Amino acid sequence: MILFLTFVAATLAITFWASRQTKTAADYYAGGRSFSGVQNGLAIGGDYMSAASFLGIAGIIALSGYDGFLYSIGFLVAWLVALLLVAELMRNSGKFTMADVLAFRMSPRPVRTAAGVSTIVVSIFYLLAQMVGAGALVGLLLGIHSPAGKAWTIVGVGALMIVYVVFGGMKGTTWVQIVKAVLLMSGAALVTLLVLGKFGFNLSALLTQAATTSGPKANPGNFLIPGQKYGTDAQGLAGKIDLISLGLALVLGTAGLPHILIRFYTVPTAKDARKSVLWGIGIIGVFYLLTLVLGFGAAAVVGKEAIVAGDAAGNTAAPMLAQRIGEEIFGAGGGTILLAFIGAVAFATILAVVAGLTLASSSSFSHDLYAHVFKRGQATERQEVVVARVSALVIGAVAIGLGILAQGQNVAFLVALAFAVAASGNLPAILFSLFWKRFNTAGAVAAIYGGLVSALVLVIFSPVVSGGPTALFKTADFSWFPLSNPGIVSIPLGFICGWLGTILSKEFNAAKYAEIEVRSLTGVGAEKATEH
Repeated sequence: MILFLTFVAATLAITFWASRQTKTAADYYAGGRSFSGVQNGLAIGGDYMSAASFLGIAGIIALSGYDGFLYSIGFLVAWLVALLLVAELMRNSGKFTMADVLAFRMSPRPVRTAAGVSTIVVSIFYLLAQMVGAGALVGLLLGIHSPAGKAWTIVGVGALMIVYVVFGGMKGTTWVQIVKAVLLMSGAALVTLLVLGKFGFNLSALLTQAATTSGPKANPGNFLIPGQKYGTDAQGLAGKIDLISLGLALVLGTAGLPHILIRFYTVPTAKDARKSVLWGIGIIGVFYLLTLVLGFGAAAVVGKEAIVAGDAAGNTAAPMLAQRIGEEIFGAGGGTILLAFIGAVAFATILAVVAGLTLASSSSFSHDLYAHVFKRGQATERQEVVVARVSALVIGAVAIGLGILAQGQNVAFLVALAFAVAASGNLPAILFSLFWKRFNTAGAVAAIYGGLVSALVLVIFSPVVSGGPTALFKTADFSWFPLSNPGIVSIPLGFICGWLGTILSKEFNAAKYAEIEVRSLTGVGAEKATEH
């Protein structure tokens, strides 16, 4: 508890320091564009390596073997899409939010409304995962296993998150993410080395032990091949399609995530934007290789039965592995210290990501909806920042309520849903806006709402919400959509809606497209991207 509370106190001190440096809207939204490429790369890593990455993926690998590692691959490959298609162009074209890019060449109010709504919905989905992870993690550390006890831990995390965003803004959030990225990499590398050392640095021996301990009793070798979670005999064709759907969402989702997109605005130049993504990819790539050892290590050392007993969705596999491997090597005291360190790192991970998400959604509400839709561009910078802080309180309260409801879901799986919603609504609008000359207001609004609504409807009527043992509503069953991941249907629908909306409307501004094309490629005039 002492180590745990020390981490929390340190991050609160960073937030307090940053609040003294936050004087303008640019400071609050974009950290004054004062971060270097390396710093922003670390922050991107800190923002991206969430509870889903550390707790969820390790858990899902430990329980599902090979199928769980597909999450690691998908999350990593997604960065190539972000680097090649989005990072530099977004940095050059916008100012504070995703909607700045869309609104420049289109009618601002409907586009900003759609983008603001989409940002808030995606962020809340992502926040859900962090809240569930926080409940599972603190429950493990404090020995709390009742849903009511975990619910109170979720409330506590939500309150801390709101403090970070309301007082620290982007500067505080970024520095918390940088510190957390360093700590998370150190903690994951330490446990990985200890696990590999136990098996003589022989990955084959580790995998064989994992399959023997946690694989199917009849045929343990199946643990290391596809089919434990997706494409099983019971699922049939639907399981195979669900796997493709998951892959699409993971690979395309990152480039549409609002809290990742706003990170590109915190650097002074396009070169720094590119450098930050390259650093981010390096850090994230190494980390996801470590999750392979963490997941199979938990399966080998802790065992499937013990993991499920601790948390049915497997969210506590990594901390349990840290405790068990620490006890084996350093004794009971060493196991406790290693558990405390990994638990504190995971908690810092949750707080940093939650702060980034809340900042993205509250910034979108204040900058896009309040300043440009409700106030028609007449709001002062001070009013915008005040509204952002108030909206952070509201969004935090919503996330707390939904997080309590979603207990029992694997956090990596919940994040995959957020990726599906982002890839369905945001990505089509962003890519069309940057690369299609004919794209217009009707197309942008149709793409965002078409993808967003289709993804949400399919999730609501899927086994995720009802009709399954881990569903939100276990006693009801209104699931007519057979897939857990809606991406294979909703992502193409988002692109189709954007195309159809565009060709059915006659609006077209060739001059504005030419201007944003020059701006996206060169960065000229980016500071005034929204002042037209």
